[in-house]
Amino acid sequence: MNDIFSIELLREEIFTVLLLGLWSFVLAMTITPIYTWAAYRYKWWKKPRQQALTGEKATIFGKLHNSKHLRNIPTMAGLIMLVAITVTTLIFNLSREQTYLPLAATVGAGMVGLLDDLINLRGLGKGIAGLNSKLKFVLIFSVATAGALYFYYKLGFDGIHVPFITERLSILTIGWLLIPLFVLVVVMTANAVNISDGLDGLAGGLLVNAFAAYVIIAFLQGNYGIAGFCMTVVGALLAYVWFNIFPARFFMGDVGSFALGTALGVVAMLTNTLLLLPVIGFVFVIEGGSSLLQVLSKRLFGRKLFEVAPIHHHFEAKGWPETKVTMRFWVIGQVAGVAGIVLALVGGHI
Repeated sequence: MNDIFSIELLREEIFTVLLLGLWSFVLAMTITPIYTWAAYRYKWWKKPRQQALTGEKATIFGKLHNSKHLRNIPTMAGLIMLVAITVTTLIFNLSREQTYLPLAATVGAGMVGLLDDLINLRGLGKGIAGLNSKLKFVLIFSVATAGALYFYYKLGFDGIHVPFITERLSILTIGWLLIPLFVLVVVMTANAVNISDGLDGLAGGLLVNAFAAYVIIAFLQGNYGIAGFCMTVVGALLAYVWFNIFPARFFMGDVGSFALGTALGVVAMLTNTLLLLPVIGFVFVIEGGSSLLQVLSKRLFGRKLFEVAPIHHHFEAKGWPETKVTMRFWVIGQVAGVAGIVLALVGGHI
């Protein structure tokens, strides 16, 4: 009898998680025409980057994406996902203790990204076309710090899981040091996703893979609320990717990349899979790392490591079509997601 009850309960949880993703997808699809009307009516055109991260003119980038500069493409489509995720989570995901933090962090980072996008639209940025990079960092850092304090003091986390230790749940207790670690993870993940959002469909598809992996990991852990939240994100992302694949109808903007990058980092901390995040988000690591290495190489040695950074533009400069780069990166992301799930199973995270 208990086995039957457990199976029925499991089926109910699976149904709920899948339904959250479906509802989020439908809601995002419903909102999209409203956004599209507003975006074209009020000309929310994304302004192209004119300067490289190290200050010089972004000539190679301009040549690679000259065709996009000739047509107006709206930005801030991340608002669609932000609304769909927020509404779905607040109304249908009743696991408040597991969803308050990721939802609040997602919305907070999304507001920072929205401010950046609005400055881009008004043409107030200089060269990079957006919010001052230092101020942007301070704002994202503030959101991450608020989340870290809640994570440590309210939720009571004080350690990280170390995989491949004999004991099933081997936690390395680090106490208050978890606060700066949380901040570091969230800030780095948010920026890595933001950097990756440079080709039609690229960041959206990679985020689908990453959050889908966390749906499975969280569910197998029994964290059904987190699994439901991740599935909600997947649903909203699939609606976005439908319109963002080449040639893109619109871009998610910083409101989307910062929100979802932050959410990914928070989910990794909540599922205590910090050490698996670089595996599941492998492409994001490579993207962010390539930009960092490019800047360091220019400043320390006066030369570039890549034709242009981040690395997806390097492959474009080498002659790969944009769609080829995107789909191959998607494949790498899918393999990385599966590898992360396997490591979670054998490493004692589940």
